[in-house]
Amino acid sequence: MEESKDRIFPIEDALEMIIMFDGAGKVAYANAIARQKLEYEDDLCGVHISSVFPNTFQETEIITEEKCVTGRDFRNLVAYRKNHTCFPVEARITHSDDGGKDVYICMANDILKKEYLSREVERVREEAQQALKVKSEFVANVTHELRTPVNGILGNIREMLEREWDEQSLKQLHLIERCCDDMNKIINNILDFSKLEAGKFTLEPRKFHFRNMLDYVKGNHINKITEKGLEFFMTVSPRVPEYVIGDELRIVQVLNNLLSNAQKFTSLGKITVEVLRTAQMEGRTELFFIISDTGIGIDKADRDKLFQSFSQVDASISRKYGGTGLGLNICKQLVELMGGRIEVESEKNRGSTFSFSIWVETCGEDADSHTVQDSRKSLYGSESMEDGGKKKEDVRCFGTPENTEALKRNLSKLILCVEMENWEKAEMFMDTVRQLTEEAPHEVKRVVLRLKMAIQKENYEKVTAEFEELNHYL
Repeated sequence: MEESKDRIFPIEDALEMIIMFDGAGKVAYANAIARQKLEYEDDLCGVHISSVFPNTFQETEIITEEKCVTGRDFRNLVAYRKNHTCFPVEARITHSDDGGKDVYICMANDILKKEYLSREVERVREEAQQALKVKSEFVANVTHELRTPVNGILGNIREMLEREWDEQSLKQLHLIERCCDDMNKIINNILDFSKLEAGKFTLEPRKFHFRNMLDYVKGNHINKITEKGLEFFMTVSPRVPEYVIGDELRIVQVLNNLLSNAQKFTSLGKITVEVLRTAQMEGRTELFFIISDTGIGIDKADRDKLFQSFSQVDASISRKYGGTGLGLNICKQLVELMGGRIEVESEKNRGSTFSFSIWVETCGEDADSHTVQDSRKSLYGSESMEDGGKKKEDVRCFGTPENTEALKRNLSKLILCVEMENWEKAEMFMDTVRQLTEEAPHEVKRVVLRLKMAIQKENYEKVTAEFEELNHYL
């Protein structure tokens, strides 16, 4: 053993505890860190290994490989100090033959700090889970309490709308109805976000007619889009199946959110939707949706903010356009739950294109079916996709026939809104007029500015005067 001891002295300063003992259990060598951890001022040599590991070894028994469970794997043991206090270690015991004598080498690491940190992590995790549970219950209770009075108001308002009212009262009732609908949308977004965050959101796939679903989405948005003077186009690839199996409600939710954003941030031009089938394997089909607009666009540096919860690209956006900043984050999580991903391409003042993919199951009879619909045919508009880019450029150039026609169309709708005292919608058309005159001469832009200020102040006489002067220039 003396020769072995001489050979192992280079490991005296090793960072892990190293203890050598023979078949009788007598310790032959312990390095510096082992003596320090076990609080033996003098050498451990001669001490029985059971003094260090009493739960593993007995002083009266012969040490065997089976008893030591030798090998490369670490196992958790309890090491005792000289004063009989203990601490956990991660140990590995190896066996060797030194001239016919059994030699065992124990390499151990103190894991007291590791176990403490592990318990702390577990405690923090439990506290976080409890806090999340409390928050989820709070959100569920609060939104339920909010929904009850909102639906009560909404029900009564819709009953009142069936009666005869003067124009001003009817306008106020419709405003209250719209506010209640907006409040319900916010409540639904908060509930969805809470479920997704807690990991309790589940999809409910079922068979549905895909194109009927798109018709429903179109019906939800076409009036609002065309009221703003925008054009709306939707194309569907003939390779898209008639029937699919998926969560129709959540697909509609994603499309509604993206189209609402497109309508909200677009004052001039068009909004397009295109649906393609991009892959099919083992009864599942990947559908790819592209939603494009010609709205305000997004700077490249701000795109990462889009899909973050409670985030707006610009704080002024929430003041001007409204919104909680939850919609796109919910869309991202829903799309990922359906096996896809969502991306955006955009340029400031040049519009945005959102695209997302989802996987759906294909019904047997429609797995390889093709519809007769032309994929380039516009379902809800007259302009072809090929001419869209050129027309968009012409309509922004002041003085072109397209620009003049768009200006006259939007001005006529603007003055009609003023006559009906619908100042909110008048501001919407005014924003479009402002964009159409960005390249106009200075005197025209000055009239447009005065008209905008008059609409904001709801000054009927001033609006009429500026409207006539702008018409004179046109």
